[in-house]
Amino acid sequence: MDKEYLITSKPLPALLSFSLPMMLGNLFQQFYTMADSIIVGRFIGENALAAVGASFALTAVFIAIAIGGGMGASVITSGAFGARNYRAMKLSISTSLIIFLIVSIILAAFGLFLSDEILIALNTPSIVLEDAVTYLNIYFLGLPFLFMYNVLSSVFNSMGKSRIPLYLLIFSSILNVVLDIVMVASFGMGVAGAAWATLIAQGISAVISFMILLRTLRDFDETPDRLFSPALMRPIAGLALPSILQQSTVSIGMMLVQSVVNSFGAEALAGFSAAMRLENIAVVPMAAIGNAMSSYTAQNIGAGKLGRVVKGYHTAYGIVAVIALIIMLPLELFSDELIYLFLGDEGTAAAMDTGISYITFMGWFFIFIGMKMITDGLLRGSGDMKVFTIANIVNLSIRVLVAFIFAPLYGIEMVWIAVPIGWAANWIISYWGYHTGKWKSRLRIR
Repeated sequence: MDKEYLITSKPLPALLSFSLPMMLGNLFQQFYTMADSIIVGRFIGENALAAVGASFALTAVFIAIAIGGGMGASVITSGAFGARNYRAMKLSISTSLIIFLIVSIILAAFGLFLSDEILIALNTPSIVLEDAVTYLNIYFLGLPFLFMYNVLSSVFNSMGKSRIPLYLLIFSSILNVVLDIVMVASFGMGVAGAAWATLIAQGISAVISFMILLRTLRDFDETPDRLFSPALMRPIAGLALPSILQQSTVSIGMMLVQSVVNSFGAEALAGFSAAMRLENIAVVPMAAIGNAMSSYTAQNIGAGKLGRVVKGYHTAYGIVAVIALIIMLPLELFSDELIYLFLGDEGTAAAMDTGISYITFMGWFFIFIGMKMITDGLLRGSGDMKVFTIANIVNLSIRVLVAFIFAPLYGIEMVWIAVPIGWAANWIISYWGYHTGKWKSRLRIR
C-alpha cells in the first residue's frame, strides 16, 4: 500500500486500513491482560483476582499516560510526514523518545516509593493489599519498557505503518500468556508471576520495536544534525499533555471510582474487575478509530487537504455506529458466561451479580464513547487542544462526582450509571469545538 494512503485513498478504506491493524493489536493486548486475570482467578483464587484488579486501575493510568504521550507527540510526526519534511519527522521522533524515557523513570521511582500509600488511599481491602502491592511494584519496574513501546507504536502509526505494532503485540500477547501459565500455574509464583510475565513480554517487544524503527528510518534520506531539540519540547508537551489527559480520563476516573467500589468489599471488587476487563476490550475498536482519525487529520492538514478531514470525520460516525451494535450483542446475550469466565466455580454470588450488572448496563452505551473518540481524535490531530481538554475534564468530573456522592447513598450501581453520562457530555463539548471550525487553522508544521 502507498505509504501516503491516509492523504490519497478514500476516507473509508484509509481509516479502516489504518485502524484495523491497530484495533487487532490492542485487542491482543487486552486479551493477554484478560488471560492474566483468568489465569490468576482460576489458579490462585478470587482474592488474587481482586488484588490484580486493585492494581489494575492504577496501572491503567500509567498505560494511559504512555499511550497519550505517544499519541500527542506523534501529531507532530504525522504532520511532518504529511508535509514530506522528513528531517523534522526524525527529530520529533528522537526528541519524543528521550522525553518519555525520562518521564517513565521518574514515574517508576515515584510509584515504587508510594505504592503502599496509594493502594491504602484507594481503600484497597486489607485481605488483598499485600498481593496488590507486590503486583504493582513489579509493574513499576517495567514502566520504561511500557513507555518506550507505546511511544514507538504511535510513531509507526503516525507514518501509516500500523501493521508493525500489530505484529509486535501478537508476539507479546502470546509470550505473555505462555509466561503466565509457566510462572503462575506451573511454578506457583502467584500474582508476582503474572506481573513478571507482563514485564518480560513488554521488555522484549520494546527492544524489538526500537530495532525495527531504526531500520525503518533508513528509508528516509534526510537526517537531522542532532537527536534532541529543546525547541520541540513545548509543542510536544502542548499536544501530549491534553492527549494524556484524554487517554487518562477513563483510567483516572476508574482509579478514583474504584476507591468507592473497594468500600463495598473484596467480592464486589472481584466482580467489578472482571467487568472492567470486558469493558476495556469493548473500548478498543472505538479508541482505534479515534487514533486513526488523529493521524488522518494531522497528515491531511499537513498536506493542505481540509475537505478530506471533514469527509473522514463523517465516515467515522458510520464506522463507530456499526461497532457499537457489534459490541452490544454479546454483552447483553452472554453476560453470565463472560463474567463466569473470570470467576469460575469459586466465584461468589455477590461477585457474579456485580460483574453482570455492570456489563449489561454498559452494553447499550458504547456508541457515546465512539462519538467522543473520533471527535477528540480530530481535535487532537489538528492541534486544537483547548476544547479537547475541557471536554475530558468534564467527563472525568462527572464520573468521579456521581460515584462519590451517590454510590454511598443509592448503591454501587451509581458507579456505572455515571460512565455514559460522562461520555455523552464529553462528546457534546468536543462536537461544539469541531463545529466552530477553529481546528482548521491550529496545526503548524515547520
